[in-house]
Amino acid sequence: MEKQHSKDLVTAGVDLPKAEKVLIMLHGRGATAEDIISLSQHLNLKQTHIIAPQATNFTWYPYGFLAPVGQNEPWLTSALNLITEIVNAVKTAGIKSEQIYLLGFSQGACLTLEYAARNAQQFGGVIAFTGGLIGEVINERNYIGDFNKTKIFIGNSDNDPHVPIERSQESKRVMEKLGANVTLKIYPGMAHTINEDEIKWVNENIFGLKDDTK
Repeated sequence: MEKQHSKDLVTAGVDLPKAEKVLIMLHGRGATAEDIISLSQHLNLKQTHIIAPQATNFTWYPYGFLAPVGQNEPWLTSALNLITEIVNAVKTAGIKSEQIYLLGFSQGACLTLEYAARNAQQFGGVIAFTGGLIGEVINERNYIGDFNKTKIFIGNSDNDPHVPIERSQESKRVMEKLGANVTLKIYPGMAHTINEDEIKWVNENIFGLKDDTK
């Protein structure tokens, strides 16, 4: 069976040449690119080009994100490489890193945080709806760069069945060491979903901010 993710992209929003921002959206396990793009209707996006890659077999990596990394290879590396390819193409089109936003839910949120931490730079913002850094243990040697105060949002339940809150808390600490401004919001008893408060916070604090291009 093919063990690489193909470059199967769904796009929305304004055309890339007209975009002031680019949002890369990563879907969860068993979901589709169209599923995650539908979330953009609830986000405060203006002049934004949206890109959502589709994972092969609807999953970015086969086992849970807390499995030893080797068990999720070569799918995990393929997924990370695909994001790198998308980011590089966007930059080639004239979009700067601080105009690039990363967003994911569940498995896509874990992948979002893992990519961002391995490629820390000043992004427009990073949003992880129920996620944490990937691996049986967090290997901080994988993470390099400087977020330069990039705003990162992590939301999670206090008892999510897939993402332990402890991993989200540890991920916050690691990303702060890389220079990020991380907000972790914990919602008691929340189901494995995205709630209205998360959307409101992200709209106001990440997508609602005026571009500061001093």
